[in-house]
Amino acid sequence: MHLPNTQTSGIRVLILLCICAIFLTTTAQSVSADTAEDIALLDRSSKAFVTVVKAAQPAVVNIRVEKSMKGGGLQGVPDEMFNNPLFEHFFGPQGPKSPSRQYRQQGQGSGFIISRDGFILTNNHVVEDAESITVRLSDEREFKAKLIGADPLSDVALIQIKDSGQLPTLALGNSDALEVGEWVIAIGNPFGLSQTVTVGVVSAKGRNRVGINEYESFIQTDAAINPGNSGGPLLNTHGEVIGINSALFSRTGGYMGIGFAIPINMVKAIEGQLQKQGKVTRGWLGVAIQDVDENLAKSFDLKEAKGILVSDVQADSPASSAGLQQGDVILRLNDIVLKDVSDLRNRVALIAPGSKATLGIIREGREKNVELVIGEQPSDLGAMKPGASGTGILAQFGLTLQNLTPEIAEQLGYKNTQSGIVISAVEPGGPAAIAGLAAGNLIEEVNKQKVGSLQELQRELKKSGQAKRVLLRVRSGNFSQYVVLVTE
Repeated sequence: MHLPNTQTSGIRVLILLCICAIFLTTTAQSVSADTAEDIALLDRSSKAFVTVVKAAQPAVVNIRVEKSMKGGGLQGVPDEMFNNPLFEHFFGPQGPKSPSRQYRQQGQGSGFIISRDGFILTNNHVVEDAESITVRLSDEREFKAKLIGADPLSDVALIQIKDSGQLPTLALGNSDALEVGEWVIAIGNPFGLSQTVTVGVVSAKGRNRVGINEYESFIQTDAAINPGNSGGPLLNTHGEVIGINSALFSRTGGYMGIGFAIPINMVKAIEGQLQKQGKVTRGWLGVAIQDVDENLAKSFDLKEAKGILVSDVQADSPASSAGLQQGDVILRLNDIVLKDVSDLRNRVALIAPGSKATLGIIREGREKNVELVIGEQPSDLGAMKPGASGTGILAQFGLTLQNLTPEIAEQLGYKNTQSGIVISAVEPGGPAAIAGLAAGNLIEEVNKQKVGSLQELQRELKKSGQAKRVLLRVRSGNFSQYVVLVTE
């Protein structure tokens, strides 16, 4: 039996329509299932954050401080004028203040409880110079707190409250294990808004030379950190503290996507000392150091630009006792590969004085280990820091030089130096100025050879045959450093 062509075509179309309907129904069911699974995953992630926050919030506290301040008035205005009702009419009862009057200043920040006996970590700048410290818990209870100890160089402080009950606490994690891109949670009291929670990721690790603290190795995060967050915890997704929220980068005073937290591994070593002795004693090598760049690597015949160059060794220091020398390049500390100058300074500072340590170095192209005993950082170390780094050689580098005389030596503080070459002027914008050199710096070496006069300097330059590149060791104050000058 043969069907007409029109009937055959109709049946075919009907079959195709049925197949399409079945396919679309199956696809819709599949899409619906995928969407539901995605939503469930997001819901589980959201609830995970909620769980961490609920567990952590009771241990996060608000800190209020009060201190006496003097002054704040208008220059040239007599004190009695500040009692005039017209001043209060225009400026209000809060200001301006009489220059000779004492007034109370209030501030606030955040902190978190780390032990059942009421020890609380926060920032030094939150409680610095405070005459009164008040801690408010998440359940609105308030306690007067005692300052146990503070370390301004790292901006860490430890305070304590007394409570007969069981205080909630936060566990301290491992900031070294933190990875860039991980989720983090910040809790604090920005602008006085207690128990505020923000979420973000770790944007970077080991941020130094930010210019906030003397010792820096910040965790950078985009979790919103604002004034009042200082001292609060930065948590990982396990609810462990991996940093103390400390500062923000801002051109407006508010959040701009860049916040900094002190890594908790640095804090642990500091907190232990604050709890035992109320202050921090840091380790010390007694060297002036600088990062190795491409120019220095070439000058010291290094295969690559890495490590930390020893530009000076202080007499009677742990480094000099161990035989460390100018020109050594430090690669490792106790088998830990060092990133830069800040990394070495931070790690040495956290080693207890009297501890033994091993430095892996390169000396004259060969690797070797140097054993030494870490010393105690002198209390007047800040006074021994070098000033502007100095170097210079001949006019093509933008320098004017002269021989050191007894009069100049006394004037510049080089009393124990019998000879040398002084930088008397630096041309603005020249290679020497760009390298950071300044008048008053003393040239001690050229191309690794000691020089004591302009004549010796010229002689060593002729020997090297290098007219466009020169390696200098230049003294500024009590320390010296290597500088490479290059001209086209």
